[in-house]
Amino acid sequence: MPLVRIDLPAGRPAQERTAIADVVYEAMVATANVPANDRFVVVSEHAAGDLILDPHYLLDRSPASLIIQITLNQGRSLEVKKSLYRAIADGLHERVGIAVDDVVISLVEVPKENWSFGGGLAQYAD
Repeated sequence: MPLVRIDLPAGRPAQERTAIADVVYEAMVATANVPANDRFVVVSEHAAGDLILDPHYLLDRSPASLIIQITLNQGRSLEVKKSLYRAIADGLHERVGIAVDDVVISLVEVPKENWSFGGGLAQYAD
């Protein structure tokens, strides 16, 4: 179960926020072996000054930059991660017009037993 958090500057229309979440989910299914319907996303908008991304660290980015943090089960290869990053950045550029340099992605890998899908149970615990 990936848990996706998308932090972006305030002002994007609802349909664009939905499209951003769709792109991330579709990329995870296509590249990272995430099952269909395993979709848990939080989208948060931030006022100017509340989302701070250095405009020049490693490359140049605009004030429209966003952060995508994906918490997921550990164990994916470097190649899978790179494919995921590329699929998300390219998909956001194609579908919403976000520059690929404006997409910051962080993966947080956790052991499977660190999830509960409800009911006070650890459904993935061995």
